[in-house]
Amino acid sequence: PIIPPRFNADYLQNPAPAYPALARRMHEQGRVLIRVLVSADGLPERIELKTSSGFPRLDHSALETIRNWKFVPARQGEQKIAAWVVVPITFTLDG
Repeated sequence: PIIPPRFNADYLQNPAPAYPALARRMHEQGRVLIRVLVSADGLPERIELKTSSGFPRLDHSALETIRNWKFVPARQGEQKIAAWVVVPITFTLDG
């Protein structure tokens, strides 16, 4: 069995994407789904937009942030392997 990659372990310290100032002023909100091929080393090898938020500024911010994330690689038995994972990023305005 393959254990999929993870992106939400606390020790990875992956920062949330910046909320683009213009998107905030324009009250843009939405959820972006990013498809990431995680290498056996836990680094993003390929990044694809799976589902857009409907706002290019938010999509771009999510894509750029994930490029610098670290992941727990997938495993097959004891061996680390490359595998795809979908990362959801939600942009919401408070109040």
